[in-house]
Amino acid sequence: MHKLKPITPLGADTPRVDQIGTLTITEVVDQALASVAAREGQLEAAQKALPLGLPSVGKSATQGDFTAFWTGPDQWMISANHDEYELLATELKQMVGDTASVVEQTDGWCRFDVSGAVLCDLFERLSNAPVRTMAPGDVIRGTVEHLGAFLWRLADDRIAVIAPRSSAASLHHALVAAARSIA
Repeated sequence: MHKLKPITPLGADTPRVDQIGTLTITEVVDQALASVAAREGQLEAAQKALPLGLPSVGKSATQGDFTAFWTGPDQWMISANHDEYELLATELKQMVGDTASVVEQTDGWCRFDVSGAVLCDLFERLSNAPVRTMAPGDVIRGTVEHLGAFLWRLADDRIAVIAPRSSAASLHHALVAAARSIA
């Protein structure tokens, strides 16, 4: 029998937390992810079947245990606590039936939450996203350094960066290097 154990996107047993000056960079590993794409002509039915209202372009929404953010026309990423919703995609598919396509995304992405007083200064070094004008709940798809990523404004002093898991080490390096340049 194989003795497999989970590892974080950065390859460790526990999530990494870096404190650099007033900035904190936290590897987030406790969220399950699933993408939902409404099928043609089925958007209204899919929305009614889901446990939360789906946000509009560039926005996120939270209701109960679930959070969703817009990823494209009639497409969203839905997140929930992994310990409670390990089979999130399966549960969502049971809710939406044939009105939407649902794909498991948890291990395909990495997430780093960055918080601190000079948050905007950090992201202005890494991205052309308008982070200073983003309000909590806003989401934008763009680049961080040279990597495609979602920037999700969680609070005035906190942004989540979600990128392909295969880019975790490069993204982390870029975040740390930029943080050190302004610390």
